[in-house]
Formats: sequence, structure tokens, C-alpha cells
Amino acid sequence: MEVGQKVRVRRLRDRVNDEIINKLGQTGVIQDYKMTDGSGVGWLVRFDDKFSTWFFEDEIELA
Repeated sequence: MEVGQKVRVRRLRDRVNDEIINKLGQTGVIQDYKMTDGSGVGWLVRFDDKFSTWFFEDEIELA
């Protein structure tokens, strides 16, 4: 995955608030990335409603 690509939220790994749960199945655009716990990559995704949050790589898929 790369910055600028459109992705869909396919699952959530951890317990999160309702605002993030409501993003399941929705699409957004990758804005940035960050390294997680040493070896993984997290992706910052921005949705049409201007809400942004980050997801683990296995929580999103290319749309």
C-alpha cells in the first residue's frame, strides 16, 4: 500500500470507540504511514467526512 491509495476498512483488531466502528466497510484515502511496535506498519486513513485515524495493515484492503 502507498500514500494516496484508496482503501476499505475490512476489520478491527482492537476494541475501539463507536466513531471508528462505524468506519467498517467504508473507504478512505491513505494520508501517511507510521512504524508500529518495531516491525509493522500503520496507515493513517482519511475519510470523506474529514475524519482521520490509523489502522494496522491487516485491517484495511485496497478498494
